[in-house]
Amino acid sequence: MENSYRFFENRKCEYFPCHDGMEELNCMFCYCPLYRVENCPGNPNYLDVNGKSIKECSDCTFPHQPENYDVIIQILSKT
Repeated sequence: MENSYRFFENRKCEYFPCHDGMEELNCMFCYCPLYRVENCPGNPNYLDVNGKSIKECSDCTFPHQPENYDVIIQILSKT
């Protein structure tokens, strides 16, 4: 996919690829804008840290999949 306002892939990033096994990795949402969304459509894990539930998303690829751009923008427009 070509870099555009909907997709950006930075192969020169020192962390690229941050998720293995993806043919196209959208770096547009490198830091997930859905982290604070309670029922995000990704697949986060929740860790118990000192009695608090902490959202842990290191295995989630949802924001990096190019086809999810519209879903992310729709969710953000409602928050």
